[in-house]
Amino acid sequence: MAPVERPRRLRTTPALRRLVAQTRLSPADLVLPVFVREGITEPAPISSMPGVVQHTRDSLRRAAVAAVEAGVGGLMLFGVPTPEHKDAEGLWGTRPDGILNVALEDLRAELGDETVLMSDLCLDEFTDHGHCGVLDDRGRVDNDATLERYAEMALAQARAGAHVVGPSGMMDGQVAVIRAALDAAGFADVSVLAYTAKYASAYYGPFREAVGSSLQGDRKTYQQDPANATESLRELRLDLAEGADLVMVKPALPYLDIVRQVAEVSDVPVAAYQVSGEYSQIEAAAERGWLDRDRTVLESLTAVRRAGAQVVLTYYAVHAAGLLTH
Repeated sequence: MAPVERPRRLRTTPALRRLVAQTRLSPADLVLPVFVREGITEPAPISSMPGVVQHTRDSLRRAAVAAVEAGVGGLMLFGVPTPEHKDAEGLWGTRPDGILNVALEDLRAELGDETVLMSDLCLDEFTDHGHCGVLDDRGRVDNDATLERYAEMALAQARAGAHVVGPSGMMDGQVAVIRAALDAAGFADVSVLAYTAKYASAYYGPFREAVGSSLQGDRKTYQQDPANATESLRELRLDLAEGADLVMVKPALPYLDIVRQVAEVSDVPVAAYQVSGEYSQIEAAAERGWLDRDRTVLESLTAVRRAGAQVVLTYYAVHAAGLLTH
């Protein structure tokens, strides 16, 4: 007996599949994370992330222009200072002449409001111990002392031209303190992208090389336990109450269940970060011929959008934009 229902009818041609696709992926959905390193004269390749580099200020400008021309929705900047510009409190993260802040100034002068400039608001790249905050006399991250530094960092990045600041340290109360500092200083239009559910993940491994991490120990006392899901909704409730304009789940693909749960209840846009380890896995498999790189890139990004993320941070942003528009 012939089947009564034939779902395959809607898969018969590429045009029909496009017409009925539920999830759309556009270059404008994508944000390109970029690294700018102090003290280099040429872009420096990152061995664990083939195709990704630590930029000079000049090469960063060129890459940012290329991303805008490709239709990418925004950029997320990470600064990589020289070792002598690291200290216990990450002071070069707040200095106007710190590498992240001068790079923000460069891009704002170059691009104005043509794109969305996001900045990583965290101390880990600038501290000699590699943690995301100030340490107490027992070597633990001091939550409330760190909040004071985050407020200073938010103001430095806003003055440098960031449209969006992204507090990624998972300190309790960080969004409220940053929002209050921005508003009091006349930066009410600068948005806060809260890293709402940032997990203590093994997938960050290549990123450590990318930012020249000095981390001693781990971040399990402030980033979330991969075994837990419900606390993400608690973190979401707190971030929304504190004034977050956007919220994020990080990593993306291993935590699509969290993306879905957050998206179902959030009344602000949800972002997800396809992190360094996710990128490097695809690159390694594609290099060996085990996966089709382009198909895997688009499938993985579509999966993140399908789970509910409106914004996807990905090192493939420019490459994916090209695939989507050609």
